[in-house]
Amino acid sequence: MSTEEEIVSPDPIAQESKSLDRYECAACGYVYEPVKGDDRRKIAGGTYFEDLPKDWRCPVCGAPTSRFQNIGPVGSASGFKENLKYGLGVNTLTPGQKNLLIFGGLILGFIFFLSLYGLQ
Repeated sequence: MSTEEEIVSPDPIAQESKSLDRYECAACGYVYEPVKGDDRRKIAGGTYFEDLPKDWRCPVCGAPTSRFQNIGPVGSASGFKENLKYGLGVNTLTPGQKNLLIFGGLILGFIFFLSLYGLQ
């Protein structure tokens, strides 16, 4: 055994979920994504929102970090977590799935409408 102390690495699942959380500026709507970082302020990708410098501000409007809200990871269900259990299962869909459902329904309706021209 080595005489050096063993370094305990943080829980990878907790780190992954923490790194995926995005934060949105309440003033202008800018979304800080830790995976991408902030090129304008030279913040490297992989920097968690909590680890940003104290003087970091929104690159679009200059709002402080206190004006940012956690909006969760990319692809998570939109809306308040309390409301996700209501509805006909639609509330748990991600925004991409909702778009597919809405626009797919519109295209299907349009196809049915065009099929009416075939009736005589």
